[in-house]
Amino acid sequence: MHRWSSYYRRRRLKLKACSTVLLVLLLLLVVAADAKPTPQRHQHQNQMGLLPNCTTSCGGVSVPYPFGIERGCYLHGFRLTCNTSYRTPRLHLWLGTVLYVITSISLDPSTMRFRPSQLIMEPSLVPVPRGPGPSKSINGTEPPGCHLFSKQARLDWEVGSTALQLQGRRRQHGPKTCPRDLGSKACHSSHSSCWATSGPYTRSSNYTPTGYVCGCHDGYQGNPYLTRGCQDIDECSDPAKCFGHNCTNLPGKYLCHCPKGTTGDPYIQNGCVEPHPNTELIIGLGVGIGAMLPFLVIGTTFIIRKIKAQRKKNMRRRFFKQNRGQLLQQLVCQSGNIAERMIVVTLEELEKATNNFDTTRELGGGAHGTVYKGILSSLHVVAIKKSKIVIQREIDDFINEVAILSQINHRNIVKLHGCCLETEVPLLVYEFISNGTLYDHLHVDCLISLPWKDRLRIAVEAARALAYLHSLASMPIIHRDVKSPNILLDSNLTVKLSDFGASRYIPIDQSGVDTLVQGTFGYLDPMYYSTGRLTDKSDVYSFGVILIELLTRKKPVSYRSPKGDGLVNHFSTLVSEGNLVQILDPQVIKEGGGEVTDIALLAKICVKFVSKDRPTMRQVEMTLESIHAAKEYTSSDDVTDESEEYYVQANGLSVGGKSVDATTCQDMIDR
Repeated sequence: MHRWSSYYRRRRLKLKACSTVLLVLLLLLVVAADAKPTPQRHQHQNQMGLLPNCTTSCGGVSVPYPFGIERGCYLHGFRLTCNTSYRTPRLHLWLGTVLYVITSISLDPSTMRFRPSQLIMEPSLVPVPRGPGPSKSINGTEPPGCHLFSKQARLDWEVGSTALQLQGRRRQHGPKTCPRDLGSKACHSSHSSCWATSGPYTRSSNYTPTGYVCGCHDGYQGNPYLTRGCQDIDECSDPAKCFGHNCTNLPGKYLCHCPKGTTGDPYIQNGCVEPHPNTELIIGLGVGIGAMLPFLVIGTTFIIRKIKAQRKKNMRRRFFKQNRGQLLQQLVCQSGNIAERMIVVTLEELEKATNNFDTTRELGGGAHGTVYKGILSSLHVVAIKKSKIVIQREIDDFINEVAILSQINHRNIVKLHGCCLETEVPLLVYEFISNGTLYDHLHVDCLISLPWKDRLRIAVEAARALAYLHSLASMPIIHRDVKSPNILLDSNLTVKLSDFGASRYIPIDQSGVDTLVQGTFGYLDPMYYSTGRLTDKSDVYSFGVILIELLTRKKPVSYRSPKGDGLVNHFSTLVSEGNLVQILDPQVIKEGGGEVTDIALLAKICVKFVSKDRPTMRQVEMTLESIHAAKEYTSSDDVTDESEEYYVQANGLSVGGKSVDATTCQDMIDR
């Protein structure tokens, strides 16, 4: 009996187990039946960017607004279809007769993935269902659709609209400024922006599809096309944001704080550190250093000034030696006469005299330097010459000029008062000549220039100065740069020959020296230019050019005849042809006499190409002296006096110590 009861009990247990298995199988069948592929409907918006009570996915592809499947779940033109006839539903997009299977949809960026992969050559507009009658505009724009622009397997989409057409690509912040032309809440989420877009294709030559897309602000995420679709991101939930430091989430942003007891930058890895154990000591040292800082600044400034002063002093000593100051001192000591005439001026005094070499004090300049007007502490008005460039050749020329002028004492040669040897650029101090140069007086913008009798006297005085240099000095000196800009005129129009930087000594037992060619074209001796042999006849040639300049008022440097000849060749040709009057200055023709022809012949002899065919400066001087003496006794004084008076009035010159303002002509030409 017991055995049968045990048997029945085991039998009941087996039947119960079988019924349980059958029940499980039935439940699985029900689940499998319910799992038949159908569109999914959500009663609540449980995913970002999805509308409630709308199909939110198809075959595993999320369908965010503005896209949708059912009516009322999509923006105009953004309708898709979900084909459930397949084992796995497919999300379809129809463009005309072409069917595309959508594999993914993105809101940021505004793209869709699809297959088959192909290029859509024209922009496609998803059709918008229209009712009977004409289409109605919303807010002045046409009802838009969805513009699609293909890039192989990717579609760029935009909300087709003209609402932002005039706004360019500037962002418009929602909810009030975004387009309302669709009669919906599109792009109206707070914390969102919309901006105009333009497709890469055109349907015709004058039409470009336009539209807009939306996006959430930084610090927000979600669907900007839905009301309150952009939600704040809790950055503090990401441990990497503050690297484990204290974090405070704020709307659209977050703040990091160092933990209590630490300081530093909480936005970087290991940015918060504990304070140094000797903080109090460091603070004390900081306070002490801060209190001593003013004294350190004052002391440092004093030391720097002392160092600069000492460095400046050493530099001046070096420049003094570089400029051969010791040699100049020996030169001064060898002759008491030179020591009486020359002084050594300090740089500070010359800077004070010229207002630190102000450009308004410039008198002019030449190849060897710029000349400034200055007033020394003794109230003497002087001219200070400063070399333009700092090379050894300029320093040698400076020393050469000092050595020459220190031994010369002639009324028609500019006087050297002193020099400064404390600068890298050597400085010379001359007597101040107030009335400009012969070049300035000849080449004025007037019909009347220097009276002829003054031109003749200037020629005589210049010849005297050159003859003195060639024959009367202790050692013959060749000027080498004789030209009208180097002939200064004082208030009485007395000649002062200047600029001896290029001058050279000629030993008494030699007729010349071989040098590098130096001078001014137009005045330069062609024989010297071709051979490099410098003789006293080189100055004779240059002086002959000045005689031609006095006769014609033509500029030797720039003059060209109708046939292209220079001034010297043209003048010599006309003298030989007896047509001198064609090139003479009309004022010379009016005021001059027979002596004009004599001086023209003398000038022609002086400018002969072969140097030995030229006269010496002593012979030129004597010839001019005799012509000038004869002119003094002619009966043309009345005409000359009238011309001189008119010339003085016209040019505002100072003659005989009396200054007359210019009233007729322009100022003298630029030097």
